Amino acid sequence: MTPVHPARSRAARSAVTALLLALLVPLTQAPGAAAAPAAPAAAPRSAAPAAALGTSTVEAESGTLSGGAVRSTEHPGYTGSGFVGGYTDGNKGRASTSFTVSSAVAGDGSLTIRYANGTTAPMTLSLYVNGAKVRQISLPATANWSTWTTRDEPVSYRQGANTVALTFTTTDSGNVNLDNFRATTPDAPTEPPADAPAQDAENAYTSGGPATANSASGYGGSGYLTGFTRAGARAVFPVDAPAARTYPLAVRYRTPGTAAASTSLTANGTKIRRVTLPATGGQWRTATTDVPLRASLNTLTLRTETGDAGDFQLDGVTVTGAAAGARRGATVPYTQYEAESGSTNASTIGPDRTFLSVPSEASGRKAVVLDSTGEYVQFTLTQPANALTLRYSIPDNAAGTGTSATLSVYANGTQVKDLDLSSKYAWVYGGYPYNNDPSQGSAHHFFDETRTTLGSFPAGTVLKFQKDSGDTAARYTLDLLETETAPGAAAMPSTGFVSATTLGVTPNDGGDDTAALNSAVGTAKSQGTGLWLPAGTYNISGHVNLTGIALRGAGEWHTVLRGKDGKGGLFGRGGTNTVQDLTISGDVSYRDDANFHAAIEGDFGTGSTIQNIWIQHTKVGLWIDAPTDGLYVSGLRIRDTFADGINLHKGTANTEVWNTSVRNTGDDGLAMFSEAQAVRNSGYRFNTVQVPLLANGVGIYGGDANRVEDNVFADTVTGSAGIAVSSRFAPVPFSGTTSVQRNTLQRTGGYEPNWQSEFGALWIYADSSDITAPVLVQDIDIIDSTYSGVLVSWQKTVSNLTLRNVRIQNSGTHGIEINAAGAGTFSGVTVTGAPAGGLDLTGGFTITRGTGNSGW
Repeated sequence: MTPVHPARSRAARSAVTALLLALLVPLTQAPGAAAAPAAPAAAPRSAAPAAALGTSTVEAESGTLSGGAVRSTEHPGYTGSGFVGGYTDGNKGRASTSFTVSSAVAGDGSLTIRYANGTTAPMTLSLYVNGAKVRQISLPATANWSTWTTRDEPVSYRQGANTVALTFTTTDSGNVNLDNFRATTPDAPTEPPADAPAQDAENAYTSGGPATANSASGYGGSGYLTGFTRAGARAVFPVDAPAARTYPLAVRYRTPGTAAASTSLTANGTKIRRVTLPATGGQWRTATTDVPLRASLNTLTLRTETGDAGDFQLDGVTVTGAAAGARRGATVPYTQYEAESGSTNASTIGPDRTFLSVPSEASGRKAVVLDSTGEYVQFTLTQPANALTLRYSIPDNAAGTGTSATLSVYANGTQVKDLDLSSKYAWVYGGYPYNNDPSQGSAHHFFDETRTTLGSFPAGTVLKFQKDSGDTAARYTLDLLETETAPGAAAMPSTGFVSATTLGVTPNDGGDDTAALNSAVGTAKSQGTGLWLPAGTYNISGHVNLTGIALRGAGEWHTVLRGKDGKGGLFGRGGTNTVQDLTISGDVSYRDDANFHAAIEGDFGTGSTIQNIWIQHTKVGLWIDAPTDGLYVSGLRIRDTFADGINLHKGTANTEVWNTSVRNTGDDGLAMFSEAQAVRNSGYRFNTVQVPLLANGVGIYGGDANRVEDNVFADTVTGSAGIAVSSRFAPVPFSGTTSVQRNTLQRTGGYEPNWQSEFGALWIYADSSDITAPVLVQDIDIIDSTYSGVLVSWQKTVSNLTLRNVRIQNSGTHGIEINAAGAGTFSGVTVTGAPAGGLDLTGGFTITRGTGNSGW
């Protein structure tokens, strides 16, 4: 991927119940060189008393220390009153620290070890559980003896008390200091409360204060939210409604005392009412109300506003009659049909993943070509529809400026529409960053999309796309169809908004509306209202600046901001902004990072929301910068950009993107780029990324404790992985735990011609700096990767890598390929159908094998 800065380009580049018992005693001095082996010491039979079950931390000094292991304090940065040292060469074969972990049930868990290793080389200790050696563990070097890091190890616990020990045996190199342990044990199954919410609060998006807790019993799920006392604290729930109507809503909560609480209920950006939460005296109760929702995806927000008494804990919400959202990938309002799965009398091309071939850019790597009069492809609707989006390609002209043609649409045999198609926003040439000059060769970016409304058709209708005699393109390559029921234009809310048309803005007149929109934004803000954009097209040739205002349109199908000459977009300049319900249709036909505009970019202050936006033909979809904190993005469609789909950049914090569909980007579909400042505690959740033409489905470049969870990534093309966790482009090094969980990767990975390298579907890449902070990869499906399923590279150190429950099926080469130094723990990693073999391991990387692995 190539993260793109708006003003500068760069070269292309390729719960569980936890018992936390810390034991650790520092060395009396920094360890020295290893000594000759001595007789091994058995793990001590006695151990510290078991702590109560729950999430807690017990410091090292509470463990049982033996064989020279001692408490020490001379190196700062430890937790508690000290750390465990004494794992020096003089105590080789003897030094040990042990403690007891209680587990409610037998099963798999983990042990997280916090340690320091200032020797400059990886050192080892042996892990014992219940008197039996489990494995030798490698503890990579830290920067010095005052730098602490963690190492995660899989552990199988028995029910009841378990004795755990870290021992310096004769086969170990020792010479580390131990600070604490965090033991995660399997949960005993518990019956949920009878009134448990359908959507647990701990899984919602939060900003402004709420945090997960579990100290009060009786909640559903794995916890609840606390911390609504400050204005701006909010929890946002996605809700998928089958139809537009009012739905019953139940809020499960508790108050810690005898005072009532309240919260403000908002749906899709409109405040519905203040919800009173009677005092419960510490008991969980349910408050009922109702909420008007749209068909398909909604956002439901509980937010503390001025006048609310937010002293309550939130267990979750139940919207009676709502559907469950997608378990992975975006919840979307349309039904997608692949052209090759339709009925056709034309030819199908593909599958082919070769860069610069047309099928390599098609969804599923196949498409249908109509190149003779009378050829068609048709689909039987499985859901009613009055609107469609068609992904297609028609030939470019010799000048590279694009051609136009129609394509005939039939419903049940009757022609209903001539679709207007163009190649203007497709077809680029030459080398990166690409241009519109066909003489440069290397044509690609073949596809574009068009959308239209048409008559209302029930399920069972046959929609046919046919090349008739008046359809003059030499060929029509059809990739996929999306159909939906587009709602009518929304009316302006009864309160809180002023219409742009009353403030001097005139849509649909062909004039440039940039200055008038900026004036209207300023006037609306001075009046304390949001700005309403009625249905129509507004032409913009520059930035519309947002400084703490709500900007709202009549819907994605009705309100359009149309760019000109590569420019035109929304620019955040601080404040709490809301942008929703409109389309940004750009005028970008090739990549120019220095001069062209993103659809939405800049600083979005604290607690902003961007939702229900359709973005097409811009340089970037979203480019978000610091000091943005607590931005929530939901329900976007990003299509046909020439650089990234979304980039959370340079210090953006506590920001998440949900339920967004991204397709046909010229760079990373999704990215986090910690340039100069770390992107912190941010996430991509429940998104779908298809066919990024260059770079990755998602790229995480440095940063602190960020997440990629519950997404689907498919059909990357060149210089690409499905998911890349990378220190490329000299970002702020990783810190905290980078979480990559519950994602599906289909037909991902790709060839990087500049490096002559093959990138894996999941790529952990240490480039400008080692990756030593924890990277957790869990519950991942890697299917039909172009090359290796997992690639760890390149000749630098990647440590603290954990892979759990990773399914690698039908990879193009190896299941797992590693050419880096460092260490990782792999458990439940299965490889099937890897023609080059399950594992290719070079570079000195040490794999600790847990349970459940197979095929490598």
